[in-house]
Amino acid sequence: MADVVSPEKRSQMMSGIRGKDTRPEVLIRKQLHARGFRYRLHDRKLSGKPDIVLSRYRAVIFVHGCFWHGHDCHLFKWPSTREQFWKDKIITNQQNDSKSLNLLRSEGWRVLVLWECALKGRTRLQLGDVVEQIVHWLDSGTEIYELKGTD
Repeated sequence: MADVVSPEKRSQMMSGIRGKDTRPEVLIRKQLHARGFRYRLHDRKLSGKPDIVLSRYRAVIFVHGCFWHGHDCHLFKWPSTREQFWKDKIITNQQNDSKSLNLLRSEGWRVLVLWECALKGRTRLQLGDVVEQIVHWLDSGTEIYELKGTD
């Protein structure tokens, strides 16, 4: 199936998709900052360049888009065009996520993965509840935590 827009327009559209400072990420950062948490952003020294690094807690937070990371939820659907390209891309993203998580864990970092569906769509949680769960995780000492929308 041919694309309905020109290659130039498609390129422009794709370049507008942000890899960092996404709306869900900024939303969580603002909430954490308002509660007194201080953090670094996208630390290149750490595997996977975590979105939020809370050094005091030896903890990192990844805010994953459900589509880009192939999350099994209502926000993810395999594209019907260029199927092999997207399959390869998303599977590679998942493999990179797994490698980063394992490397960070081996270096003593605690890891939280916050899925987009926890903040958006029909399974979203209340923002206050999401932030409370993050704060509880930070205080708990739990090594790995995944926050996703309700099932």
